[in-house]
Amino acid sequence: MADVLATMKIMPESPEVDLEALKETIQNGLPEDAEFQNITEEPIAFGLVALILNFTIEDGEGGTESTEEFISGLDDVASIEITGIGRLM
Repeated sequence: MADVLATMKIMPESPEVDLEALKETIQNGLPEDAEFQNITEEPIAFGLVALILNFTIEDGEGGTESTEEFISGLDDVASIEITGIGRLM
Protein backbone atom coordinates (compact mmCIF):
# COMPACT_ATOMS: atom_id res chain seq x y z
CA MET A 1 0.00 0.00 0.00
CA ALA A 2 1.14 3.53 -0.73
CA ASP A 3 1.85 6.11 1.93
CA VAL A 4 -0.14 9.32 2.08
CA LEU A 5 1.08 12.71 3.31
CA ALA A 6 -1.55 14.48 5.40
CA THR A 7 -1.51 18.11 6.50
CA MET A 8 -3.44 19.19 9.59
CA LYS A 9 -4.06 22.72 10.87
CA ILE A 10 -4.18 22.77 14.67
CA MET A 11 -5.72 25.80 16.41
CA PRO A 12 -4.65 26.28 20.02
CA GLU A 13 -7.16 27.37 22.68
CA SER A 14 -5.52 30.79 23.08
CA PRO A 15 -2.36 32.81 22.33
CA GLU A 16 -1.12 31.86 25.83
CA VAL A 17 -0.71 28.17 24.91
CA ASP A 18 2.93 26.99 25.11
CA LEU A 19 3.43 26.02 21.46
CA GLU A 20 6.78 24.32 22.05
CA ALA A 21 5.24 22.05 24.69
CA LEU A 22 2.25 21.35 22.43
CA LYS A 23 4.56 20.48 19.52
CA GLU A 24 6.48 18.06 21.72
CA THR A 25 3.28 16.41 22.98
CA ILE A 26 2.04 15.96 19.41
CA GLN A 27 5.35 14.65 18.07
CA ASN A 28 5.82 12.16 20.92
CA GLY A 29 2.20 11.03 21.12
CA LEU A 30 1.19 10.39 17.52
CA PRO A 31 -0.58 7.05 17.06
CA GLU A 32 1.50 4.16 15.71
CA ASP A 33 -0.14 4.37 12.26
CA ALA A 34 1.08 7.97 11.78
CA GLU A 35 4.67 8.97 11.11
CA PHE A 36 5.69 12.50 12.09
CA GLN A 37 7.22 14.62 9.31
CA ASN A 38 7.28 18.21 10.63
CA ILE A 39 5.38 21.00 12.39
CA THR A 40 5.48 24.64 11.34
CA GLU A 41 3.82 27.74 12.78
CA GLU A 42 1.32 29.92 10.93
CA PRO A 43 0.42 33.29 12.48
CA ILE A 44 -3.38 33.82 12.38
CA ALA A 45 -4.36 37.07 14.15
CA PHE A 46 -4.15 38.83 17.52
CA GLY A 47 -1.16 36.76 18.62
CA LEU A 48 -2.83 33.43 17.82
CA VAL A 49 -0.56 30.99 15.99
CA ALA A 50 -1.78 27.78 14.35
CA LEU A 51 0.41 24.70 14.09
CA ILE A 52 0.66 23.00 10.70
CA LEU A 53 1.42 19.30 11.15
CA ASN A 54 2.61 17.10 8.29
CA PHE A 55 2.52 13.35 8.85
CA THR A 56 2.40 10.19 6.75
CA ILE A 57 -0.03 7.33 7.06
CA GLU A 58 -0.77 4.22 5.02
CA ASP A 59 -3.42 4.74 2.37
CA GLY A 60 -6.25 2.67 3.73
CA GLU A 61 -9.37 2.49 5.81
CA GLY A 62 -9.41 4.81 8.82
CA GLY A 63 -6.91 7.19 7.28
CA THR A 64 -6.25 10.16 9.54
CA GLU A 65 -8.95 9.27 12.08
CA SER A 66 -6.71 8.06 14.92
CA THR A 67 -4.42 11.09 14.59
CA GLU A 68 -7.42 13.46 14.49
CA GLU A 69 -8.87 11.87 17.64
CA PHE A 70 -5.54 12.08 19.49
CA ILE A 71 -4.85 15.74 18.67
CA SER A 72 -8.42 17.00 19.12
CA GLY A 73 -8.40 15.37 22.57
CA LEU A 74 -5.44 17.43 23.80
CA ASP A 75 -6.21 20.08 26.44
CA ASP A 76 -4.70 23.08 24.64
CA VAL A 77 -6.29 22.36 21.23
CA ALA A 78 -9.42 24.29 20.22
CA SER A 79 -9.91 22.74 16.77
CA ILE A 80 -8.24 20.77 14.00
CA GLU A 81 -8.73 20.60 10.27
CA ILE A 82 -7.22 18.30 7.66
CA THR A 83 -6.11 20.76 5.00
CA GLY A 84 -4.45 18.40 2.56
CA ILE A 85 -3.94 14.75 1.68
CA GLY A 86 -1.78 13.47 -1.16
CA ARG A 87 -0.17 10.23 -2.23
CA LEU A 88 3.61 9.96 -1.97
CA MET A 89 5.34 8.77 -5.09
